[in-house]
Amino acid sequence: MSDLNEMFWKATIEEMQRGYIHNSVKGNFTCLICGEQFTEGLIYQSKEQWVDAGMAVKKHISDIHGSVFHYLINLSKRYTGLTDIQKEILEGLFRGYTDKEIVKNKGGKSSSTIRNHRFKLREKEKQARVYLALMGLLESDKRVGAPDDELVELHREATMVDERYVITQAEKEKVLKNYIKDGKVIAFPSKEKKKLIILQHIMEQFPANRSYTEKEVNEIIKHIIEDYVTVRRYLIQYGFLDRKKDGSQYWVKG
Repeated sequence: MSDLNEMFWKATIEEMQRGYIHNSVKGNFTCLICGEQFTEGLIYQSKEQWVDAGMAVKKHISDIHGSVFHYLINLSKRYTGLTDIQKEILEGLFRGYTDKEIVKNKGGKSSSTIRNHRFKLREKEKQARVYLALMGLLESDKRVGAPDDELVELHREATMVDERYVITQAEKEKVLKNYIKDGKVIAFPSKEKKKLIILQHIMEQFPANRSYTEKEVNEIIKHIIEDYVTVRRYLIQYGFLDRKKDGSQYWVKG
């Protein structure tokens, strides 16, 4: 789970847009949404077709996830920075609608309002390009900080995001050293930041590209900590796992 999250945030803009990463060294394609992998040299069945790995990952994204556009636009606002009206306009533009058609479909807005929002979106794009350029220059000059100061990435569906999520690599390693012995959690911390680090560690045992029964979730957690009921509740509360209302199926979020 953590590997997929890291892979997603380290992907290039082009890789995010297509929804997968191609690793030429390992010879595989990985879906950035769920982590499903396709190995070069193998042939995969997609509905009634047989396709190579490159085509298989594309069909997987289309058939299982719908479209990369809709996955990205439905990410949390803290990642997209988009208001509801901006999302509506982008959705309309993605579908090829004109300003008048967007007004007709959404109602309550004039064409001039849509044009003003489109202008603001273009300005946001310019700002994003400059910001990416600045961050790229910082990283290329090794000015972002020492490895111990490197911030641990959030999982994409993290809830209640605030200062408790500001965790450095050094902090994470210290907490794991103090709370994990022989692969077991010796005590579940009460402090929020430490709790999150332990939950992240537990989630490393959950591959993202599959679903789990409640019994399977309990068994995975019990291998690490005895109080699986409390930990399972926290994993859902903090956006690591999601489930059906009846508890019959669990899966890794984002």
